Amino acid sequence: MPIKIPDQLPATDILRSENIFVMSEARAASQEIRPLKVLLLNLMPKKIETETQFLRLLSNSPLQVDVELLRIDNRPTKNTPTEHLDTFYRQFEMVKDRNFDGLIVTGAPLGLVQFEDVLYWDEIQTIMNWAKQHVTSTLFVCWAAQAGLKLLYDLPKRTRKEKLSGVYGHRTHDCHHPILRGFDDTFLAPHSRYADFSSEFLAEHTDLDILATSEQAGVYLAATKDKRNVFVTGHPEYDVETLHNEFIRDRAEGMEPTVPVNYYPDDNPDKPPMASWRSHGHLLFSNWLNYCVYQQTPYDLNLFSEANFTKEE
Repeated sequence: MPIKIPDQLPATDILRSENIFVMSEARAASQEIRPLKVLLLNLMPKKIETETQFLRLLSNSPLQVDVELLRIDNRPTKNTPTEHLDTFYRQFEMVKDRNFDGLIVTGAPLGLVQFEDVLYWDEIQTIMNWAKQHVTSTLFVCWAAQAGLKLLYDLPKRTRKEKLSGVYGHRTHDCHHPILRGFDDTFLAPHSRYADFSSEFLAEHTDLDILATSEQAGVYLAATKDKRNVFVTGHPEYDVETLHNEFIRDRAEGMEPTVPVNYYPDDNPDKPPMASWRSHGHLLFSNWLNYCVYQQTPYDLNLFSEANFTKEE
């Protein structure tokens, strides 16, 4: 997929070096098609790293996608230059009167923080409520999945005693569901979280379609019946070294983390890890863009109406 992002964005050169088609604004304007408008709400501290990871996954489709970056507030961060944020990121006030085909809400390092103690919890609620009337489909990733379940189903925060970290095997449950189209019966995906997503708990307290689960990690993928809200509890966007960097960081801080499961060869942190989840990560995002966004969204976003979707439930 040609993704349209600013030429000056650090991700541009990285993706082009990987032979990913990044389209300039001038080239995009010359094509007589309507690109999909996707908003990426980046809650991770290392914004440049995270935006590059998600842009990479949004690039594997023939659809043209116009990605805009959204920040939760204007507080400075030690992990991302202020100049980068001011140049490439929107404030919510700048987009709240517009409609979007898709919204992606990233994870956040808030696994042990209660929702009411999250500094920007009110802002998260505002954006998620706004999305109901302004976004065709929202993809919630990791911590955002837990936050979305709280706001949409009023589910309490459930936390594991130990952090789930590693690459886990998953089983699909409905091979004919559009989001799973082309998936193998089993696949691997990274997790890095304290949140607990029990299959039994979600089945009892929600009407979600539970699409993929792991015996060790619980629910990995779930969606509402109308596909307007999709929940991914892991990190398909992770680079090959992301779990390693987290492990080294936590060990340097004296946290005594366990070695990520099924990640290093022979479970030896001295050996370079190898990615085993890229293909299904790309397929998941391609399916979301096609079946949850492109096939559902109105051609004219000005005609967006929540009623268009409630009829299909």
